[in-house]
Amino acid sequence: MAAAFNIKTNRTFTLIRKRAWPITLLVAIGGLWYPKLGLLVIPIILSLTGLAFFRGRQWCGNFCPHGSLYDYLALPLSLNKKIPSFFKSKGMRGLVLAWFGYSMTNRLLKTLPTLGTESFLDKLGFVFVTTYLMVLIVGGFLSIFIAPRTWCQFCPMGTLQMLSYKLGKLLGVAKVTDQKITIAAKEKCHNCGKCSRVCPMQLAPYQEFSGKNQFDNEKCIKCSTCVVNCPAKILSLNTEEKAAQLIQITDIDGYEKRVKISADLTKITKLKEDVTEYTFDFKTPPRVDYKAGQFILVKVQDNPRMSRAYSISSYNKDGRCLSVTVKTMTDGYGTGLIAGFKVGDKVELDGPMGKELVVDKSVKKVLLVAGGIGITPFRSIVTELLNSPNKIEEIKLIYGVNKQQEFIFDEDFKKMEYEHKTFEFIKVVAADDTWEGKKGFVTNVIQEMDLDDYKVYICGPKPMIGPAMKVLNQRNVNEENIFVESA
Repeated sequence: MAAAFNIKTNRTFTLIRKRAWPITLLVAIGGLWYPKLGLLVIPIILSLTGLAFFRGRQWCGNFCPHGSLYDYLALPLSLNKKIPSFFKSKGMRGLVLAWFGYSMTNRLLKTLPTLGTESFLDKLGFVFVTTYLMVLIVGGFLSIFIAPRTWCQFCPMGTLQMLSYKLGKLLGVAKVTDQKITIAAKEKCHNCGKCSRVCPMQLAPYQEFSGKNQFDNEKCIKCSTCVVNCPAKILSLNTEEKAAQLIQITDIDGYEKRVKISADLTKITKLKEDVTEYTFDFKTPPRVDYKAGQFILVKVQDNPRMSRAYSISSYNKDGRCLSVTVKTMTDGYGTGLIAGFKVGDKVELDGPMGKELVVDKSVKKVLLVAGGIGITPFRSIVTELLNSPNKIEEIKLIYGVNKQQEFIFDEDFKKMEYEHKTFEFIKVVAADDTWEGKKGFVTNVIQEMDLDDYKVYICGPKPMIGPAMKVLNQRNVNEENIFVESA
């Protein structure tokens, strides 16, 4: 079965977002026996409307009890499908707001005759209790069988917030106080669509950033789920003033020469059962200069337009082609799409990008640490370093995998080690009784080394990077001498 576009990921980053949901049950169910509980809804309505004047739908994504229930309880059970466009339409929002307005007004008017009596507060509270119960039932049903935040697309309180927000913007107040999803630099965006795939409201920030590098969509609930999940770590929740500052101070070195490339897929090489190398010949432009250690974006889908970032595994001989190595993931959306590529296909590339693994050739000693598919960029890096006129005294490559059959480019590195005395290739296997070489993790090898004067470059899965960084810090390697890229 193909991987789904929409991803289930943690959305409850604060105690309120994780624990606010009992308020919904307390009012909707507890209120049936103690109607005065419904009066809690009044300060909630006032709070969300007031906050929206300054910051849009921030209440929905950070304080709403219903939102907490959808994101914490419903998400694990939800089918998490694409929300039908009908539910997102202005017509639907207007219709539901009008119906709620009429229904609430009608029921509130019916309570007025009891004003001043002991039963008034109970009757008033019960108006909100029944409303909360209806939202719990309908919203809960939609959250399970479509997507958790389906109700939020046309929620009357959400529409009320949007109206308050418009007023705040009209009066110029929200311009100063509002916080929006902000991209530090568009040049660094991977166009991977991850922000869209994790968005509770199923919006697409990466396709809609304004000239001020902000996501202006009024439906955004400012929940920061996209910020937390951005692979490039270039998103934040900030004011317009802060966004302008970020544009000025963000370093785009390694990204400023990014270009759109039309290419032909000329070769597909199966390296392992789950690892494949794809080679692309450039057509427009015919030549593209890239550095060993950079990555390229490969467009894998048109609607919505989406790319995947892959480290360049080939050495830049003449700037006319490049290769990337892809490990097929069982639940990988992008790898599932690229697996359908065929020799002769026209493919759109974007790049080159990145500087994290571009090695400083003026240094004397270089330590490269790779885990799993993180070996990919080091194939071209080692080739370039060994061919560089600035001879580096020592180049060590530590390559760790779980099973020995997972090693790729093994013969390439062995050949380079045989031909160059300055290069040492160290393999380590974590869990394979048949392996006769070094056993353990890359951290075990690092602990045994003399790390004086080394520049360290790391690429691998996050579970490897964390421990490796910890060991390097324990060995007193300065952070300015450590460069990291997650595979």
